[in-house]
Amino acid sequence: MIPPGAIRRLAGSDPLRALVALVAGLALGLAASASESTLAQRAVAFIEPLGTIWVNAIRMTVIPLIVASLVVAVSGTAPRTVGRLGVRSLLVFVVLLSVIAALTALVAPVVFDRLVIDTASAQAIRAGAATTPRPELPSFVSWLVALVPVNPVKAAADGAMLPLVVFTLLFALALGRLDDATRRPVFAFFNGIAEATTVLVRWVLALAPIGVFALSVSLAFRLGSGVIGAVGFYFVAHSALLIGAVLVVYLIVALFGRVPFARFVRAALPAQIIAATTRSSMAALPAMLTSGERTLGLPRSVTSFALPLAVSTFRLNGSVSWVVMALFAAKLYGVDIGTSAIAILAVTSVLMSFSVPGIPSGSLFIIAPFFAGVGIPPESVGVLIALDLIPDVFKTLSNVTGHRAAATRVARGEPIPAGELAS
Repeated sequence: MIPPGAIRRLAGSDPLRALVALVAGLALGLAASASESTLAQRAVAFIEPLGTIWVNAIRMTVIPLIVASLVVAVSGTAPRTVGRLGVRSLLVFVVLLSVIAALTALVAPVVFDRLVIDTASAQAIRAGAATTPRPELPSFVSWLVALVPVNPVKAAADGAMLPLVVFTLLFALALGRLDDATRRPVFAFFNGIAEATTVLVRWVLALAPIGVFALSVSLAFRLGSGVIGAVGFYFVAHSALLIGAVLVVYLIVALFGRVPFARFVRAALPAQIIAATTRSSMAALPAMLTSGERTLGLPRSVTSFALPLAVSTFRLNGSVSWVVMALFAAKLYGVDIGTSAIAILAVTSVLMSFSVPGIPSGSLFIIAPFFAGVGIPPESVGVLIALDLIPDVFKTLSNVTGHRAAATRVARGEPIPAGELAS
């Protein structure tokens, strides 16, 4: 098991410094975009790789951190406890998804009733996305079969997190069944990997202000101030509804969480900043793990098990985005979708959220067939991919907040071992 002090010693990045870096980067990027200066373009081109390097450094730690943490947590825990945490985690995921989906199905149609798209604007938006490659959509059967990886090493190399988690859980359960003499050296090996990775995470997160600044400069420079009309409405409405989902999650934590609300907000902020700038919930996982025990005081059995499981399977944004994207696409293509179609999409978003890949715009890779089922042209997915840069920031933000809230709720009633309390 990761020593109690190891995660607590992870200094990470000061959330305030990272937040200041985010604001400064956005301001500089917008100024460079408005200036249209060649020198400003060169400056942005020089700064942008720093953000990419930082994101790569974060992602570099994710696979060993997930695998080692799961092996140590599961193999050192009684099978009954693992089963209890797994069932409790999935129930919490489904409840949170269902609440957000129901609220979105009620609110989003009222919001999008205000959107009017003229023919010329609709044609311009479609033309702008004409060159966007369409995703290759896996069937449900192929997704189900892929859950058991033929080659776990290849799954790790490909970033196929859910198959990798399935293999790691099975391996850890098998390791826990071995006699103590055989199990101990393997356990020590993975425990050593977990400890070394936590140190590496501390080094990477200490550079968060630099990485966040570089990423936000690039983001603001590319977007500029040209977000107007129907696209602007979509950006604002979609982002606002996702923020609304985050606020609902905060309310649920305040009512049903076992930690003080202010402490939850403080613990969630570092991961939220990373999520907003990288558009990757996996990139935010190290920050969530380090603050789970350090700030929230959650049991390691929960942080090492529920958080990797949530990052691999739990996409809170789907309960908002599927309905919102369908409403916008329907307006764009002149399709009238009724209440029953919205309800179908809301229910489907809950069921399919567990198969969304943890990559930017991941939900758009599986949504097209369901659009066709309610009469929305599948080619609208190309438009949505082209317009997904801003909403995807808030999608990832809502996902990470959901991950933190789910782990907090799963931990309620879970005993904290005396050794962890003492540390």
